Amino acid sequence: MKAIVVGTGYVGLPHGAICAEYGHEVYAYDINQKRIDAYKSGERKQIERQVNEPGLVPIIKETLGKSLFFTTDISDVIEGTDVIFMCLNTPPMRGGSTDLSYYENAAHHIAGLLAKRTDKRRVVIVNKSTVPIGTARLLQRILAEHGAENVGVASNPEFLAQGKAVEGSRSPDRVVVGADSEQDFKILRHLYNAYVNHVRIRYIETTPETAEAIKYMGNTLLLTYISFWNGVGAKVAESFDNVRMEDLKVGVTADSRISTWGSYVSNGAGGSCFGKDIQSLIYQLNQAGNDTNLLQSVYTINEHQKTYLIDRAVYEAGFNFNNKTVTVLGLAFKKRTNDMRDSAAIKAIESLLAKGVKEIRAYDPLANHEAQTYWLNPENNHLFERITYHDSAEAALKGSDAVYISTDWEEFRSLSNLLKEKITPPYLVIDGRRMIPDYADLTAAGFDYLPVGGQLLRGVVAEPTFSANGVQDEPALV
Repeated sequence: MKAIVVGTGYVGLPHGAICAEYGHEVYAYDINQKRIDAYKSGERKQIERQVNEPGLVPIIKETLGKSLFFTTDISDVIEGTDVIFMCLNTPPMRGGSTDLSYYENAAHHIAGLLAKRTDKRRVVIVNKSTVPIGTARLLQRILAEHGAENVGVASNPEFLAQGKAVEGSRSPDRVVVGADSEQDFKILRHLYNAYVNHVRIRYIETTPETAEAIKYMGNTLLLTYISFWNGVGAKVAESFDNVRMEDLKVGVTADSRISTWGSYVSNGAGGSCFGKDIQSLIYQLNQAGNDTNLLQSVYTINEHQKTYLIDRAVYEAGFNFNNKTVTVLGLAFKKRTNDMRDSAAIKAIESLLAKGVKEIRAYDPLANHEAQTYWLNPENNHLFERITYHDSAEAALKGSDAVYISTDWEEFRSLSNLLKEKITPPYLVIDGRRMIPDYADLTAAGFDYLPVGGQLLRGVVAEPTFSANGVQDEPALV
């Protein structure tokens, strides 16, 4: 089939590449010339600077110019198109409503092109963007306004996890398609023929509104799991002596009725979906006259997690951040991506700066460039000049008084060895991801350790001892 993908970000690019890999003729469209030029180059560094997803670049290289094409102008390819995917950014607005300006601008542009086409074959415009319930009807009104004929509208939300987008596109757990007519369902069954009647993948056909709601409900429930463990599980382990966080979650989730997903504790979930989607659902339900206390609590707990470890460092560890140098490890919102959107590191760094730190020495395996771009935004002030960026954890640790682990990159699991080799206590380790399994060795070496889901562990202090003649002996650990 011939498909157009509108928007080539973290959703559109993987989706378009996988559709091309499966043999469809795909035109990936974006108004960002720099982004399109990077994809056209076929060069790994340029592509990954825009969207960094494991396994994506080889697919683009293999299909580029064969079944995958990039363009900033689709006026000459609109003829003969079967499916148009809308993969636009839908950021939150103040109050929780959704900013549909990017979406609506693209919808009007495409509707105008469709109204002028000579080929009147059936074409389906598919919303893959996360959009408020009822947006499919808005799209129908826009199409009617432009006089576009024989155009169907469908909702086909994406459920991709960043860092696993290629795997998730090739082998999704479900494909949800919401449409009004059998004609449109048939077109999308053809496009998704590899998934229809699959023994493992659930292919679900429903109404457009139900498909839109499934995406919001799914993301909100996932964030609820995370907030339960952060707001209850972590607090139990932090408040009562001798409660082991790892054993707690294993014992609770041993019940087959309870999900193991989300049973980890952390410094809060980030990314472009969870926070935005729960705020949007709260807004939509409030507009419909419903109580949203549960959802408000879930959101509040998650936001609280992003800074509360820094507050614990002050009132539990007695650490004064003023004029100190702090290392922050991890800037992306999760491992295996360079995406900074709503990253917990953003609020942590802003909190540290507000507490008067002298310097923040930052490192992330993929997101250093994105972080610099974010904090160079003219809206941000001179405080962010205190952030320096480094090419390794070792370089970032030099000269620091404390370290804050914000992202769950696997390389940080061996941080205790690096600390013991390069840093002389007293020194505070704030672990927002419970990344250090051998924390007992760390505290035995004199480091203070403050983890999420655990109590403060003070480092063992070495005190001098003296022989009978008053000569100082080697220090003994007490």
